[in-house]
Amino acid sequence: MRSNIAQDKEQSMAVSWDEWEVPTQGQPRAEDYAFDLDRTLSAVVAVTARVPTDAFTAETLGTERSGNGVLIREDGIVLTIGYLITEAEEVWLTTVDGRVVPGHVIGIDQNTGFGLVQALDALNVTALKLGDSTRVMPGERVLVGGAGGRTKSVTAKVLARQEFAGYWEYLLEDAFFTAPAHPHWGGTALIGPKGDLLGIGSLQLQHQTPNGKIAPMNMMVPIEFLEPILEQILDQSDRSPSRPWLGVFVSEDDDKVLVVGLAGNGPAKRAGLREGDGILAVDGNAIDSLSGFYRRLWALGDAGVDVPLTLEREGDVFDVRISSGDRRRFLKMPRLH
Repeated sequence: MRSNIAQDKEQSMAVSWDEWEVPTQGQPRAEDYAFDLDRTLSAVVAVTARVPTDAFTAETLGTERSGNGVLIREDGIVLTIGYLITEAEEVWLTTVDGRVVPGHVIGIDQNTGFGLVQALDALNVTALKLGDSTRVMPGERVLVGGAGGRTKSVTAKVLARQEFAGYWEYLLEDAFFTAPAHPHWGGTALIGPKGDLLGIGSLQLQHQTPNGKIAPMNMMVPIEFLEPILEQILDQSDRSPSRPWLGVFVSEDDDKVLVVGLAGNGPAKRAGLREGDGILAVDGNAIDSLSGFYRRLWALGDAGVDVPLTLEREGDVFDVRISSGDRRRFLKMPRLH
């Protein structure tokens, strides 16, 4: 599954968490769960971030962002989706009882999309235990928890788990897709039948229901991807190699990969790529899908490697070589508090 709509993230961040409620029929009921529902949902906090106007992501993601996060450790570590806090200079966490605590961005993993925030004061809620998302199968009933308790949470079902390719040079080998969709999905908690955390909300997409209607669904990043990288994110001095990044927004149309946008003054823009260019091959290897494009690109080496592309523009086919970048170097780094 893939997303070609650049507004996916912006819509998630444009809604104030306390101005809406899930319809009553979609809210969870305490009697349906073997765990303490309210205590579990209290681990989900509202995340509000402010980003400088000159930030690299300000134009695409906005400067005022809001969503959700989950307390995963008693020392104040909050897990969220990274785009909410990318380049943030201020972060505030709001608990279900309205308590507001400042936070500090620890780090973001570009490969998974996870982001971590350190609460700078006690949240006075119980951390949510990490579950085993590898065991979750399509059809399983789950709870998608939002900041604010039951009225901001949705009872849902796992529709599928499969590969997801995003237009912003992002590929998740195995993602959850759930419905009904949570209306304020960014950073929501995917909670299993044991009251443990199975994933983090990332996007809203569309799917076809059995009766042929088109309805929204959420894409969730499984928690199984966190454990291998958790300590790496917490170690703010980590300088591990990054994947090569071009700064292109791409879509898949009729087995063609098309450039639909360029990120700031990134490598692709500096190399002269344009919107509408078709990407035919990477290093001589033909591609016909987003996932194929990303795999060929990342197989070339670490950030900084030259990337040979074959492009089609207005009927002409030609080769271009781009010096890839490290996405992290284009972003404002978190400020220590």
